[in-house]
Amino acid sequence: MIAIIRIRGSTGIKPFAGKTAELLNLNRINHMVLFQESESLNGMLNRVKDYVTWGEVDTETLELLLKERVLLNGRKKLTEDYLKSSGYSSIEELAKALSENKVKIKDLPDVKPVIRLNPPKGGYEAIQKPFHQNGSAGYRGSKINNLIRRMIVPGVDLNGKDKN
Repeated sequence: MIAIIRIRGSTGIKPFAGKTAELLNLNRINHMVLFQESESLNGMLNRVKDYVTWGEVDTETLELLLKERVLLNGRKKLTEDYLKSSGYSSIEELAKALSENKVKIKDLPDVKPVIRLNPPKGGYEAIQKPFHQNGSAGYRGSKINNLIRRMIVPGVDLNGKDKN
């Protein structure tokens, strides 16, 4: 499972990269999508590599995303009732099925395909440099999990209000 996060805005973006980001449903900064790895996805990522960062997400981080940030239609959180109606007994089971490519997130009914995240705690590195040059853009591999965990900030609900 590949997690793709948009890190740069749309000002000054090249037209082919803007269209590709639109096809990936990455219309705003700090939005994330999950895809199965494929050759066509690699081609799309190559076109938007200066505006996004991506890598392989592990099961624990995927489970945390499902608990904290994945939304159903109507801006409702994922609930146990919804999971049972979809054929899964728990969030852990759904995360495992997603990471093993048994199901796609877009195939789940009423689940929004785009995951909204907070800006990372501690900020991004240089967003105009590639990751291998101590920047933020481009391929990160398994280090995407650290970035995602920094972007899931506990204590803030999905409407931006403090839970405390």
